[in-house]
Amino acid sequence: MNKPELLAPAGSFKKLETALLYGADAVYVGGKEFSLRAYADNLDEYELRKAVEFAHAKGAKVYVTVNIFPKNSDFPEAEKYFKFLERIGADAALVTDAGFIALAKNVAPELPLHLSTQANTLNKYAVRFWAEQGISRVVLARELTANEISEITAFNPDTEIEVFVHGAMCISYSGRCLLSNYLAGRDGNRGECVQACRWHYKITETARNESAELVEDERGAYILNSKDLNLLKEIPRLAQAGVKSFKIEGRMKSEYYLATVVNAYRRAIDEYAAYGEIPSQELYEAETLKVTHRDYTKAYFDGANANTVSYLSGQHAGAYEFVGAVKGYARGKAVVEMRNRFRKGDILEVLSPGENFNRTFAVGEMTNESGETVTDAKLVQETLYMDVPFPLEAGDILRRKS
Repeated sequence: MNKPELLAPAGSFKKLETALLYGADAVYVGGKEFSLRAYADNLDEYELRKAVEFAHAKGAKVYVTVNIFPKNSDFPEAEKYFKFLERIGADAALVTDAGFIALAKNVAPELPLHLSTQANTLNKYAVRFWAEQGISRVVLARELTANEISEITAFNPDTEIEVFVHGAMCISYSGRCLLSNYLAGRDGNRGECVQACRWHYKITETARNESAELVEDERGAYILNSKDLNLLKEIPRLAQAGVKSFKIEGRMKSEYYLATVVNAYRRAIDEYAAYGEIPSQELYEAETLKVTHRDYTKAYFDGANANTVSYLSGQHAGAYEFVGAVKGYARGKAVVEMRNRFRKGDILEVLSPGENFNRTFAVGEMTNESGETVTDAKLVQETLYMDVPFPLEAGDILRRKS
């Protein structure tokens, strides 16, 4: 079988490194302009060039988001930007606007174009139309069922189809929302979303000069707040439907979140490719509970679904806490950068793209860079030398059950 691509978000160069280490085949990144995640760290031109070189050296791809809804004044700089992306060898630009598509085709003809989910592509005829405009891949809207996705791929065998499989959902059709601009003056369609859909609302209906306040219940009135998407168990059906790329949402998420989710999907995809099923599915689904998340949903994958709203004000904290980043080995010990407090005797679990995955150990002897004994690791980003009963690799993550 042709193994689907695992596509991960990378809101910074460090997150790009993390995504590739934990098994992503490709990453999508934003530059300092024209991206719908203006408040991610994003990458300047030097970092974009470096990112492409780094990913290509590892056999991975980099797609760059140019997916705002542009105005006339955006086009002169966008012309320079598309030429730059072509010049550095970016594997695709992710676009939404027809004007930007026409511009990119004209000034950067060798730059592949992917159509963003912001274009709200919901049917097979729209995919064919966009392919005729020079689009090589379409990121489908999240509001589709498995059967509809299968129809689209069958009708468009020469066009790559990308589908979101995990992460935050938007109450508006694939993110085309005016709430943030209306309530906070920050335009979500130009990368500045304030996530007004997560706020606590009271609804007032005015009729016949009377007001009737409608409040949900004791859980609050978070009627615009969507659950998070999780389609890990549906990897077989998505692969059988002919989906080329499985996309994880989250350029604003932490490195720990990224490593955990990418690792789970990488292992699940590999198992499916090897066995035609996912024998360890429950293990990998449990991994997705170890990071901050809202209640999970499959959204509309199986059809109409009225149970996609999250009535919680915030997110679940996650079953585990990131306490240390492994930097390597020295002096016969693991070199660990402290991230959250832990103590001698604590049981830590290893998150790893390799064989250390989910191995545990009790924290033993620790020293700092001065050789002093440490029993309570409480100095943020302090470098510690730790006795561990098995070798760890640079990039492994240490976590503790919350």
